Amino acid sequence: MARLPKAREIIRVAEELGFHFSRQKGSHAIYHHSDGRRITVPIHGGNEVSPGVFRQILTDFGITKSDFWKRK
Repeated sequence: MARLPKAREIIRVAEELGFHFSRQKGSHAIYHHSDGRRITVPIHGGNEVSPGVFRQILTDFGITKSDFWKRK
């Protein structure tokens, strides 16, 4: 099975792509982009995000899985 990222890796790529922290509710951090896009990053300790959540975040970023790992 392919490696899945942890929240801090997703946040690092989000900030590189121009997303900025907006707010946090519980264990979910919300990041906004100046063009109106929004992502929600689940912050659950040092755990990896689930495959479905990772796939949705990639869709929201507008990048592929390989692009994500190159940026990390």
